[in-house]
Amino acid sequence: MKVLMAASECAPLIKTGGLADVVGALPAALSGHGIDCRILLPAYPSLQPLLSDRRQVAQFHDLPGGFGQIVLVTFQGMDLLLLDAPQLFDRPGLPYTDPNGVDWTDNHLRFGALAQAAARVGLDGVDGWQPDIVHAHDWQTALTPVYLKQLGQAAPKSVLTIHNIAFQGRFGPHVMSELGLRGDWFHPEALEYHGDLGFLKGGLMFADRITTVSPTYAHEILTPQYGMGLEGVLQARTGILSGILNGIDTGAWNPADDPALARDYNARSLGRKAESCAKIAERVGLDPDAKGPLFCVISRLTEQKGLDALAAAVPHIVERGGQLALLGSGDPALEQAFVDASHHFSGSVGAVIGYDEAFAHLLQGGSDAILIPSRFEPCGLTQLYGLRYGTLPVVARTGGLADTVVDANVAALRAECATGFVFDDVSKVGIEAALDRVFDCFDDNKKWQMMQRAAMRQSVGWEQSALEYAELYQSLMA
Repeated sequence: MKVLMAASECAPLIKTGGLADVVGALPAALSGHGIDCRILLPAYPSLQPLLSDRRQVAQFHDLPGGFGQIVLVTFQGMDLLLLDAPQLFDRPGLPYTDPNGVDWTDNHLRFGALAQAAARVGLDGVDGWQPDIVHAHDWQTALTPVYLKQLGQAAPKSVLTIHNIAFQGRFGPHVMSELGLRGDWFHPEALEYHGDLGFLKGGLMFADRITTVSPTYAHEILTPQYGMGLEGVLQARTGILSGILNGIDTGAWNPADDPALARDYNARSLGRKAESCAKIAERVGLDPDAKGPLFCVISRLTEQKGLDALAAAVPHIVERGGQLALLGSGDPALEQAFVDASHHFSGSVGAVIGYDEAFAHLLQGGSDAILIPSRFEPCGLTQLYGLRYGTLPVVARTGGLADTVVDANVAALRAECATGFVFDDVSKVGIEAALDRVFDCFDDNKKWQMMQRAAMRQSVGWEQSALEYAELYQSLMA
């Protein structure tokens, strides 16, 4: 079976979040099920070096935004199809924003072109390769199922995965003609969404199957609290909606063989984590002789992630003898709050604003617990990294966090299967109550190490999830 994956990001080439990690890891996992995947991406500036060994396999003169060509390249065993359209993608900044953090005004053309290119590759194939399934990811490629239906009756089946329903791709109705979309589809049962064109809405209406990245999130987005206005659309399509939990690349995230750590370790040598802890303390100015737990945060700093509530609970961490090391960026007010905390609680709180992949690995390897107090979280990957590294997740009960962390309640502790701490109230009070449970458990070294080993035994790779995707593809082919 052949599957074309269309996405705006793919680790390690271009990444702003978990979407990239999924697109970068899932194809390799699917290959074990006899599925031949190719990934279609925009040829961003960071990908230009790959074009030196390129082979053109298609040209399109009439994409939204003008001319584009598809070039075939290979990177670390992945077959990539790059949409080379310099007028759309050869720009500074992040994939969606300019260097000042402002959305590009022609994002509808940029990602409309990507979606249409995916549909045309799906219909016509490239270089003798014809996909059976076209799998689109998030709003940036959500028009792919729409174009497939519009361009041909013999189209391959389509799958659309929602990674975060909060990002929907809404644009004014005037862009319909610029994108070459059928005008008679601009109505509530198709592409129209509160007077706008909705990229994600359209994809949800036209896809043959819809998935999201955890079973709990698949249920949550059917409700007004989490559906972000699209719950009615999804309720009408529950028969084709399913949640398949994300996995992680267990080769790239492996404490037994991670060059970012001060010393590697496994479940039988957890004491070696202390050496990475000392390295963290040196990096962010923490007291190396502290006896309490070291908490880490690796996150976008937004209210969605509950970091405003966590900032208010920082004094409680310090009062109980703990330390906090944070890596992240986002809301300027939250960035400043954690920088201020690092100054006010010097030696107990450290903050690195930005993102550093190696430091993220070090934080997982050297910390005792990772804090993820998200108000909603489709899947989350940092808690999976935490489980892999024996860094116990402290998580809100939502989405994939609820699906992957076994709370340290009495029954789970007795059964020796607890892997973290789960709480419901994302507020200062609620987080402080969860922290108190962590401190109490940390004081019992035998119990803590039992939980670490249970966490490290948990399967967090792609094996089961890849099987579920393979079965989904097979059901579509049948």
